Amino acid sequence: MFGKTVVRDMIVRSAENPADRRIFLKSAGVAGLGVVGAGALGATQSASAAGPSDGAILNFALNLEYLEAEFYQQAAFGKSLPDNLTSGKGPRGGVVGGRKVRFDSPVIAKYAREIAMDELDHVKFLRTALGGAKVSRPKIDLKHSFTAAARAAKLIGPNERFDPFANENNFLLAAFIFEDVGVTAYKGAAPLINNKAFVEAAAGILAVEAYHAGIIRTVCYSKNLNNAVRKISDARDSLDGKTQLDQGIGTRKRANLVPTDRNGIVFSRSADRVLNIVYLNPGKTNKGGFYPEGVNGSIRTSGPKPR
Repeated sequence: MFGKTVVRDMIVRSAENPADRRIFLKSAGVAGLGVVGAGALGATQSASAAGPSDGAILNFALNLEYLEAEFYQQAAFGKSLPDNLTSGKGPRGGVVGGRKVRFDSPVIAKYAREIAMDELDHVKFLRTALGGAKVSRPKIDLKHSFTAAARAAKLIGPNERFDPFANENNFLLAAFIFEDVGVTAYKGAAPLINNKAFVEAAAGILAVEAYHAGIIRTVCYSKNLNNAVRKISDARDSLDGKTQLDQGIGTRKRANLVPTDRNGIVFSRSADRVLNIVYLNPGKTNKGGFYPEGVNGSIRTSGPKPR
């Protein structure tokens, strides 16, 4: 169906690292096409040297989707991801915290269920796209991490706890922590992806995450959660470097439901700055916050603290 060059390029761009690429070559039966050898290995090494492979980028996205899927599955349905969607390369971890939210509004409950199913589909899609190179779900903290984030944003006092599943307002504020970050993460990753099919898929997921962010921001605005959202936004911005990449939802007089730059373009975050936020650490580290043992894959270290 595909020519030698096309098959080789798909494998080179899809795998996480050279070892994965060799597995792909073998399992895909590419040896029969005559592309295994010094030429093929040289191509994979050249692609790897140019920057993170498409597989590494997609695996980074998969780590983020695991977190979002677990949060929404718990909030909407009171359950975690099934075991068959958590295996892969790297240590598989459990999930701390989480339970079904008792929503006051049936409409918000419907929103939560729809988003939960979208995030579940994202996990399934990325795992399928990555094949044997997919990473497993890392350990995820949905309990202590939210308290740490809420304290950092000064939503609560130093001795108080924040339960994102206690009520729908807490759920919305917790969801706000994730959604804008997901949008900026996919936007930042898009230029680094080489395979056009994966670029299109990533753009599709970016669009969905933007829809989700719009829903959460709009509902938060309708419930007058402006001040709390602004505090979370400021806290996120304090973690990911000096550049202003975050905005609240406005004031009672003026809404800001679509956070953009002066050109009306959504912001981008590099992977290391995304990790600063989810690790809840402005400095260079490879674990913490929502991922107590870090994420799986080759992209796992946050950015250094700006001087």
